[in-house]
Amino acid sequence: MVKKPAAGQQIVPLEVIERRIYLIREHKVMLDSDLAELYQVETFNLNKAVKTWTDFRKTSCSNSPKKRLKF
Repeated sequence: MVKKPAAGQQIVPLEVIERRIYLIREHKVMLDSDLAELYQVETFNLNKAVKTWTDFRKTSCSNSPKKRLKF
């Protein structure tokens, strides 16, 4: 399901995103500064949110015997 942008938000053109994806050792990567700019947040806050999310996923998956995430 595709969400419509909220009032005041704009859709980023695909070409802008594709230009910020780099191929490093056969892996597609984006720099945190580029990603933060796309989300219109500071790089520090983006990195903090990613760390919080990965910490949450590690703890929630460690209680589950089915599958563990590898980081």
